[in-house]
Amino acid sequence: MPVSVVRLGTPRAADEGLRIGTVRRPPRGVPKAEFASGDWYDTWLPELSPSAGLVTQAQAAATDGEWRRFVRAYRREMAEPGPRHLVELLAALSHTSALAVGCYCVDESRCHRSVLRELLVEAGASVR
Repeated sequence: MPVSVVRLGTPRAADEGLRIGTVRRPPRGVPKAEFASGDWYDTWLPELSPSAGLVTQAQAAATDGEWRRFVRAYRREMAEPGPRHLVELLAALSHTSALAVGCYCVDESRCHRSVLRELLVEAGASVR
């Protein structure tokens, strides 16, 4: 059961399983009671999102070089013990449980979830 990497707020795939929000903040204007029913997320794991400063850096990245600097910095954050252990946990769960991780960004190629996908693969996850 591979882990899916998704855009939060989009319709769920039938076999997606638990949807985990890896974002710094909950969706604006959405009551907490509607997070799951609105296809945002079932549970929130902000420890896998970039720090507030890195979110700003990613959003401002206009060149490939700026984006690569963000990626290096985000990978450094994810190499810390807490986030690294969470990535390893999700990688292990991907072999026995249906789950998805995601963010709000429209373009995955310029979103931390593209890097999170790579980190999950590097940790041995089965990724869709």
